[in-house]
Amino acid sequence: MSFIAFCFLLLSCTNPVPKPQGYYRIDLPAHQYKKFNQYPEFSFELSQYTTIEPVIDTVKGEWFNIDYTGLNAKIYCSYYPIKSSELNKYIEDNHKLVYRHVMKADAITEQPFSDVDKNVFGVLYCLEGNVASPLQFTLTDSIANFFRASLMFNTVPNQDSITPVLEYIKEDIRHLIESFEWKSCTADFTDYTDY
Repeated sequence: MSFIAFCFLLLSCTNPVPKPQGYYRIDLPAHQYKKFNQYPEFSFELSQYTTIEPVIDTVKGEWFNIDYTGLNAKIYCSYYPIKSSELNKYIEDNHKLVYRHVMKADAITEQPFSDVDKNVFGVLYCLEGNVASPLQFTLTDSIANFFRASLMFNTVPNQDSITPVLEYIKEDIRHLIESFEWKSCTADFTDYTDY
């Protein structure tokens, strides 16, 4: 009889508790960079842990992808040779692309970038929330070149699960922007104020 009472006592003391939802731990490598110099118009440094997907030539510009294979993410890049009179159109088109996410984004912040010595001007857009493209940026010399890129994950957007990887790639993107150089830009930018 005491054995049966003991069994009931054990069973009555256990309250099943559901396991909280968790995410896989991702070990991210230290940041290391290599020079990307495959275009005559520009160069920059990118993560050593990325690969460049084949370039697709188009009528309006050139496209390539920076692939973070192990992190299930890509940076989709496009370059356009432009005339200075077209700059506002390209900036406005990019602005519309970024703000298409306004329905899903909790917030959109714009971080301007300017390196007068290298004639590189741009904006990094950080989109918070469950958006398809949490980081986008543009770079230009304001007269002949326009570069646009957007980060996308190959998964359903979930801010909580991608945050560690997003922060890791954001540091790589900042390094890319800071190391970006136009190769053939010789313009005088003393009057540059629009970007």
